[in-house]
Amino acid sequence: MKTFYVTTAIDYTNGSPHLGHAYEKVLTDVIARFRRLMGDPVWFLTGTDEHGQKVQQSARRKNVEPQAFVDAVSAEFRTLCAKLEISNDDFIRTTEDRHKRVVQAILQQLHDQGDIYKADYTGFYSTRQEQFLQEKDRNPDGSWPEIYGEVTQITESNYFFRLQRHQAWLAEHIRSHEAFIFPRYRAKQVLEFLKEPLNDLCISRPRERLEWGIPLPFDSGFVTYVWFDALLNYYSAVADKPGVWPADFHVIGKDILVPPHAVYWPIMLKAAGIALPKSILAHGWWSINGAKMAKSTGNFIHAAEYCDTYGVDALRYFLMREMSVGQDSDFSQAQFLTRYTTELANNLGNLVNRTLNMTNRFAAATVPEAGPAEAPERELQTLWAQTRDEVIGLHESFQFHVALERTFAFVTATNAYIDKLAPWKLGKSTEPADQARLRMALATMAEALRLAATLLAPVMPGTTDKIRGVLGYAPAAAWRDELNWGTSLSGRKVAATAILFPRPQG
Repeated sequence: MKTFYVTTAIDYTNGSPHLGHAYEKVLTDVIARFRRLMGDPVWFLTGTDEHGQKVQQSARRKNVEPQAFVDAVSAEFRTLCAKLEISNDDFIRTTEDRHKRVVQAILQQLHDQGDIYKADYTGFYSTRQEQFLQEKDRNPDGSWPEIYGEVTQITESNYFFRLQRHQAWLAEHIRSHEAFIFPRYRAKQVLEFLKEPLNDLCISRPRERLEWGIPLPFDSGFVTYVWFDALLNYYSAVADKPGVWPADFHVIGKDILVPPHAVYWPIMLKAAGIALPKSILAHGWWSINGAKMAKSTGNFIHAAEYCDTYGVDALRYFLMREMSVGQDSDFSQAQFLTRYTTELANNLGNLVNRTLNMTNRFAAATVPEAGPAEAPERELQTLWAQTRDEVIGLHESFQFHVALERTFAFVTATNAYIDKLAPWKLGKSTEPADQARLRMALATMAEALRLAATLLAPVMPGTTDKIRGVLGYAPAAAWRDELNWGTSLSGRKVAATAILFPRPQG
């Protein structure tokens, strides 16, 4: 059975993590956790991209060696992963020897077979983006877009990778493999890009201009262009792991789909005789309060602070609930607090506390054995079966925001069931029939809570574990089996209370 292999983009070590990095990590983690729960062997890779001119310049400004600079920034991304409870199996750094060896071996192979050649080049160069530009990259008035920063004209000898010879093949591959780019509409963007003839890719930088990079194995006077180096991380991390490659999904931001991941990367693999990834998932961008995210203007979200204030699962929930995969979305404090209060605290948190409180009051803190189901129970059980099956399908198609909506609709229905049965009234009655209904209601509440928590496991793993803990339940069966309505909580001792989502202070 092939391992399900999923990757994030590796983060460039020229700056600290931001909300976009956090979202991509959480999104990929949810995919990985879901596949593991479904029984697949999973390998989840993330890491940092540590070479290039911008890193060299940033290190010099701080008067430190480039290696020391990237060590510090890479540690920030590791810390973010730990804070967000990301379940990655590996963290690769492009300064590691295991990566450098693979990069140099593939460079040598491509050079030996004639896919890399040396030539003189005169052109406009963007230091900020570390790439040569073409006339078509200019604004209509002849200026360069702000994204490129300072642009200078340079002439130098460099090594080039033959992209154009594989252009027709790539266009046909994208057209014939509908799953290769997700969402599918982004494939049109790539095919539009491929309508114009590709220029061969400059894959080197002279060492007199840039020292911080992987030396070309066939010419030590040059280092490898950072994008050619970085893209190979997905392969270099698992090159010695049988049954892992090819990647099932590369999860990346839409800004690096074209040309790096959808043009350079598949052509590099094709030329090297390496199987292509099955799919590239390009997600959208976050704005903050309706405006572009930027540290310089203070329009910035520190993910770690939200984890510390509201709990990691609250942030994970909001990121997955608020954004439709592939589309853009907006992060605002007001919307975050609305979801936190109404959906997490007042809906799920309320269900937890009602279940614990009434089980303690009326059943000596022990989940009763369920009796024969009547119409209200059958209705809730039918809704559960529909919810479970729908949510699994939504996870498989990356519609996590809808999956969470459906899950919380079931939580809402469970709270409505409690209101309808009114166990607090049944508990005051001495009639045997009312006591039987009370026991059934308490068993139903606990089981519905257990099931909802189990379904939330890919997105809110800590919350799932806490709810299981207060219900006195430790799952033993496979996750799919845990999603069947049953009586596994009968006789379990529950906690007195639990506050999973405290009211925000201030």
